[in-house]
Amino acid sequence: MKILAFAGSTSSTSINRELVKFVLKDFQEEEINLIDLNDFDMPVFSVDLEKKGFPEEAHHFLKAIEECDVIICSLAEHNRSYSAAFKNVFDWASRINVKVFQDKPMFLMSTSLGGYGGGNVMNTAKTFFPNFGADIKETFSLPKFYENFDLESGVINPEMLKELNSKVENFKNTIRK
Repeated sequence: MKILAFAGSTSSTSINRELVKFVLKDFQEEEINLIDLNDFDMPVFSVDLEKKGFPEEAHHFLKAIEECDVIICSLAEHNRSYSAAFKNVFDWASRINVKVFQDKPMFLMSTSLGGYGGGNVMNTAKTFFPNFGADIKETFSLPKFYENFDLESGVINPEMLKELNSKVENFKNTIRK
């Protein structure tokens, strides 16, 4: 099985990327393509630019999705929404193929420094991603990242670790049927 994994952030210190990398440890037997949104830098989407053609990076993003079997992502929350970088990649890709996620099973996550764990962006994504071809099988939000996550050990809150492990196992069982 081939997994496409990414964080919806371009930060070099992305906490969402750390969460993705932690979860990927449970998939070591699989082929993993961990991409970085920095590799998909494109002009800010506009209809005027679209008329001139699509950036190659948008095609590369869609190709990475096409080549995977499942998607694991964790969305950064900026001002209660997607990061501008993710939204731009998503906007360009959706104009090429409205089914951006191509009906692939998805484990959707979010984390933040605050107590809501990126819940606003998670709720938005859970509502809209299925319209764009995401088959969301599991979701997980981790609040108060630095209180509940250690860069060496991963999730350190026992209750949250138990919840995450359960969701990872459920996701695995779902995608292996």
